[in-house]
Amino acid sequence: MNKLLFVRYKKSKNILEGGEQGSQKNYNVLAKILGEGNIDTIYVHDENVKRTPADYIRGLVYIVFDYFFGLTPARVADIVGKTDEYDYFFIDRSIFGIIAKKARQRGYKGQIICFFHNVEKFYFNDKLSKYVPWRKLVIRCADKNDKYSCTYADKIIALNERDKTLIEKCYGRKADVLIPVAFKDKYKMDSYPTELTNSKPLCVFLGGYFPPNNEGIEWFVKNVYPHVNVSIRIVGKGMNKIRSHGFITPEIEVVSDAPDLLPHFEEADIMVLPIFKGAGMKVKTCESLMYGKNIIATDEAFEGYALDYSKVGGKCNTADEFISLIHDFESNPRPRFNAYSRSIFLEKYSEEAVEERFSEVLN
Repeated sequence: MNKLLFVRYKKSKNILEGGEQGSQKNYNVLAKILGEGNIDTIYVHDENVKRTPADYIRGLVYIVFDYFFGLTPARVADIVGKTDEYDYFFIDRSIFGIIAKKARQRGYKGQIICFFHNVEKFYFNDKLSKYVPWRKLVIRCADKNDKYSCTYADKIIALNERDKTLIEKCYGRKADVLIPVAFKDKYKMDSYPTELTNSKPLCVFLGGYFPPNNEGIEWFVKNVYPHVNVSIRIVGKGMNKIRSHGFITPEIEVVSDAPDLLPHFEEADIMVLPIFKGAGMKVKTCESLMYGKNIIATDEAFEGYALDYSKVGGKCNTADEFISLIHDFESNPRPRFNAYSRSIFLEKYSEEAVEERFSEVLN
C-alpha cells in the first residue's frame, strides 16, 4: 500500500484556525483514500511548545534565506531525511516550498504534492500592517516559496479559479487540479431547527482576529448597523482584542475563543460576512453552509463558491445593499435553517464531495 508523509503548519493547542481547518480536511480525505495507517504527519510548528524571543529572532534571520517562521535548515533537513520511505510527499502549504526544493535536490523519487491555501505573497500583503518592520522580508519569502512549490512539486492544488490564474501569472505554472474549501460534516441530524428569523435578526460575524476580518466588521458596525434593527454577535479566536479598536458599543456581543460554535450558528438569523480583502477561499463561508445558515456576504467572502446567492441569503458589497437586504429580513421572516445552504454544502463542499479530486491527484 502506498504511504504518504503529510507536512502541515502547526499543531494547535485548542481551536483550529481557518487555514488549519483546511489542512485537517486535506488530512481526513487523504486518510480515507489511503488508510490512516499509511499517513504520517509532521508539524512544522507546535503551539504547545512555547517559543522564546531567541526563536523569533532566529526566525527573522532564516526568513532572509527563504525559511518561513518555524523552519530552519536543520528542521528542513530532518523532514527531507524522512521522505525516502514514502511514495507521496504532501506539503500542505506553499509557504513551505523550500522543503520541496530540498527534497528534490536530495534525490527524492516519489511524488511531491503541494497544496496552495492561498497565493501566499498576496495573503501576507493583506495580513501584515505596512508598519511591520519585517513586512517586505515576509512577502519576499512567501513569494520565493510559492515559486519553489511550482518549480519542484509534481502536482500543485489550488482552491479556485482566481488562485489558479494568479499562480499561472506569477510563476508560469498551471494548477493540476482545483479542490475547494470543504468540511467534515459535523451537522448530521434527524431533524433541523424550524424557527423563523426574528423581526430583530441576530447577525453573527464569524472570524478570528485578523486584519481583513477586523476591518470588515468595523465597516459593518459603522456603516450598516446604525440603519438597521439587528443584534450583533462577533465570534472568533482572539476577538476579545477587537474591543481595543474603539468601535464596539455596549450592546454588541463579543465571544472570543468559543470552544463550541454550534450554539452560535443555531441562534444566528443571518451570518454576515462583510469581507473586502483576502486570498484563497473563506472557511467561514463553508462552515456557514454546513450549518444551513442564511448568509449575507461580499464578493470576497463568496469567492470560489458556486451557488445561487439569492437562495443562500444575498450578495452585498455596499452599505446600501446590506441595509436593504437586512430590512427585507426584518419585514419578511424566513426559516432560520436554510435548506438550500445545507444542500449546497453536501453537494460541493463536504469532504465526501472532494474525495474524487484527491483520488485523481494521487493517481
